[in-house]
Amino acid sequence: MTTTSPPTPPRTTRVAARTVALTRTFGAADSAVTALDAVDVSIDAGRFTAIMGPSGSGKSTLMHCLAGLETPTSGRVLIGDTDLTALSDKALTLLRRERIGFVFQSFNLLPMLTARQNIELPLSLAGRRTDPDLMAHLTTTLGIEDRLDHRPGELSGGQQQRVAVARALVGEPDVIFADEPTGALDSQSSAQLLALLRSSVHELGQTVVMVTHDPRAASWADRVLLLADGVVAGELADPTEDSVLAAMKGLGE
Repeated sequence: MTTTSPPTPPRTTRVAARTVALTRTFGAADSAVTALDAVDVSIDAGRFTAIMGPSGSGKSTLMHCLAGLETPTSGRVLIGDTDLTALSDKALTLLRRERIGFVFQSFNLLPMLTARQNIELPLSLAGRRTDPDLMAHLTTTLGIEDRLDHRPGELSGGQQQRVAVARALVGEPDVIFADEPTGALDSQSSAQLLALLRSSVHELGQTVVMVTHDPRAASWADRVLLLADGVVAGELADPTEDSVLAAMKGLGE
């Protein structure tokens, strides 16, 4: 008698963030510009997603709406099961503080605080304690363990960006949003930063969403989401620098 094993159930993927018919319009009447036009996007948890597109494609607007930094004109934005568009301003502020991490090109460090205090600030505001083991791992990996008592003005641009990355990661948020994080870094510092973001995904289970114009940076991601004229124009799985370049050329970039 021959027996067969039951079929393996399909792998389910948890969605960290998503948009439903997301529309964002700037201006009014005849001067209105539609930056996003009924966009449906899902961001898988535990993956590194890059968002790319030509100038004016809506990629930064999409990230800002996903992160709760901009209010959609219509449609919905969800972090997990939480609908951001249904939250009060106070609740949205708390959600950004407790469940979202940010890495910006401009660093956004407070000049009067030390590097350590800047890293720990979001946790302090949320009334949470820093995990010393995670803090040590991040700062050692980023090469700033000996700069923690220095203020931002005493750090190089690359060191300031690494402090900003450690600040985003130390709270273990649901999603980290990185806006052109390598824009102010040299090639070596950029590679180190991207390697850390990738390892935070594959070793720590973090979810990272990065807006970039750089095909080399995008090649570090698990997936590249392509935008053009405010709509999703395609995506790439397991991207390479060459495949990203080809896709961008196809969009007229």
